[in-house]
Amino acid sequence: MKKVLFLPLLVLSLSLLAERIEPLPFGDMEQWTVRYIKESKLLGGQTKTLYCLDPTDTIRENAPYVFGQNGNPWATSNAYANVVGIEKAAGTMKPEKREDGGTCCRLDVDMLGVRVMGIIDIQVLVSGTLFTGRNIEPITTAADPYQNIDFGVPFTGRPTALMLDYKCVVEQESWYWFAKGTAKPKKREFENGEIDEAEAYIYLQHRWEDEKGKIHSIRVGTGYERFSKTQTEWVNAHRIPIHYGDITGEPWYKDYMGFKGIERAMNSRGKITLIQEEGWDGTLEPTHMVIVITSGKMEAFEGHEGNTLWVDNVGLVY
Repeated sequence: MKKVLFLPLLVLSLSLLAERIEPLPFGDMEQWTVRYIKESKLLGGQTKTLYCLDPTDTIRENAPYVFGQNGNPWATSNAYANVVGIEKAAGTMKPEKREDGGTCCRLDVDMLGVRVMGIIDIQVLVSGTLFTGRNIEPITTAADPYQNIDFGVPFTGRPTALMLDYKCVVEQESWYWFAKGTAKPKKREFENGEIDEAEAYIYLQHRWEDEKGKIHSIRVGTGYERFSKTQTEWVNAHRIPIHYGDITGEPWYKDYMGFKGIERAMNSRGKITLIQEEGWDGTLEPTHMVIVITSGKMEAFEGHEGNTLWVDNVGLVY
């Protein structure tokens, strides 16, 4: 019997030795830059705190933050806005201590209000989000929330999975807020028993830029998971498999895993432009990696207030 068991155990041991875990820079959530933004007197003149996943530092200045330095791939939904001279800070992401030690990242779905002369004039619903790429500050308008986002970072690897620690609170109500700041927030009903879910996904893309500055992309690899139930205890080393090539024929494929048609990137001319995803090919070498980890699955300014996602130790499996 011992001889029969030996071979499977040997094969398992060799497979584990062949596997490699590569932590992403700053993915252990242990380093944070703290920004203190003093809002305009018209909004009350309070000092708000914004956090960046970056080397430990403190900044006391109302100034755009430059993401993507120090080999850091991460940007967040936290943002400094300056709309026609009115300065505002919006934060739905922050560090939080883990019960068993260390620091994690907390992402909330929250309603953010702008008070003018003591009256709530504008309310927007923001899902706390951590993503690879850059947030181009200052934000000057809420009309197009993606026009200041440079999604993705250069990347040529072929990992087998995205790995992270997580826990979450996912509200089970069948309605969500529609709050884009142009009118009073409205409650809307989901269709077909849906709820607002937290999610994490990774795209590997092969991109190129044409002579007009337009960015084109072929999807090389996709990993996607939505978290539909509250998970109060940490799930450590959770894996989201990356599938290469066209996944539209797979029985587990969902439309949201495909091409969103909203993501932007900065071209060689310094202009944020739409990423035009045009097909699938798992044999191409990736040029860029997009990772998005968010407390709500909805489009910008839509979702269920109260959802929270905690994440830590983000890395790639090879």
